[in-house]
Amino acid sequence: MAVDKTKYNLTDGSIFKKILLVAVPIMGTQLVQMAFNLTDMFWLGRVGSDAVAAAGAAGLYIWLSFGLVLIGRMGAEIGVAQSLGRGDKKTALSLSQNALFIALVLGTFAALMLIFFNHTLISFYNFREIEIARNAADYLFYVGLSMPLFFVYSAINGIFYASGDSRTPFIINCIGLLVNVVLDPIFIFTFNMGVKGSAIATAFSQLAVGICLIWALLFYKNRPFEKYLSMFRIEWSKIFTMLKWSIPIGIESLLFSFLAMVTTRIETTFGAAAVATARVGTQIEALSWLIGGGFGSALVAFMGQNFGAGKTDRIKRGVKISFLTMGIWGSLVTIYMLTLGQKVFAFFLPDPSIFDLGRIYLFILAFCQIPGNLEAVASGSFRGQGRTIPPSVASITSNAIRPVLALLLSRTSLGVYGVWWAVSITAILRGVWICIWYLVYQGKKRTSNEH
Repeated sequence: MAVDKTKYNLTDGSIFKKILLVAVPIMGTQLVQMAFNLTDMFWLGRVGSDAVAAAGAAGLYIWLSFGLVLIGRMGAEIGVAQSLGRGDKKTALSLSQNALFIALVLGTFAALMLIFFNHTLISFYNFREIEIARNAADYLFYVGLSMPLFFVYSAINGIFYASGDSRTPFIINCIGLLVNVVLDPIFIFTFNMGVKGSAIATAFSQLAVGICLIWALLFYKNRPFEKYLSMFRIEWSKIFTMLKWSIPIGIESLLFSFLAMVTTRIETTFGAAAVATARVGTQIEALSWLIGGGFGSALVAFMGQNFGAGKTDRIKRGVKISFLTMGIWGSLVTIYMLTLGQKVFAFFLPDPSIFDLGRIYLFILAFCQIPGNLEAVASGSFRGQGRTIPPSVASITSNAIRPVLALLLSRTSLGVYGVWWAVSITAILRGVWICIWYLVYQGKKRTSNEH
């Protein structure tokens, strides 16, 4: 049966429909990832808040490594999308191949760090509870084994997204979720491995996703390129081009994660309950920022293809539609966190002693949901045009304020609530700043074109 390749051409047809064509499966993939994390939290919550705290602390290092993941993935997304928009499929293929090489090198580096320096990395948190520190180090070791494959399949995700096909990665990531749902309780409880069991289940899930995505890239009927392995060679000029685009994004993510870890270290001074609350609360809040991030990734593909094709009016209309859509979504999540969030929190961490902590955490973070979703639109719009520095500058500068503000507010009568207010305030600042920057940039660009 013939494959309709025009289906994934984002330069023609209904703008909203084409953005949703890419965005909805990416959002689904992000929700799958959230469900993946919540599955871990659900079962570890039955072990105890100490287990949640250990996995949460280790998980921040996995999150930190995502900055390196983005260097391979975003180079592929931007380069492949723009090349396909220009109709240059040969260059798009070469860029995608070199993006996989970047991902493999960086993934191997991340694996070595997590495997051989796991105890050193966890010592950063200065946990008072020795058992939490040991479990967190074990978690890093076992997840580290799957890091190279995780990096590679994330880059493959980016290649599919750039080609306009986000449905295939979504389906395959659902397979990974099912594997995790089945293996988590087996390793955690049946084999009595606790936090270590959760990490092993995660590694097996990533293995399943990686194998399926590599197969899809090489053999699936809707694969972006025919005969993918033919003429596979390293081209340093293309690697440097992608690094120029993606390194600012990678640095932004690395610093964001590192500063979040510094903030978490401040949280640890208030005990494991505070860390566990923030860990579960972040997963509930992820309903907002993962969806916003998914929409932002769709915009990178949409903007990239249309930028390559020179369709500026289509770009302008796409951005307006995206701002409206994400503004509405951010409002709905805000209402959800203020009204139903505590019930969801109690489901995943059934410890009555910290219900009030969970309620207050969600109340404080509710205020930054609308700016956060609008930030995803502005950042995705910048990046699709190959302008990756503005969103990175706005993010890095705003996030650098976070640990300082957290430390100051935590020393007031607010205590740990001051840490969470620092997170919310800096997220609002970041979202407002990048949106204003994008609107000013577009205004100057329009004025320049008129003259």
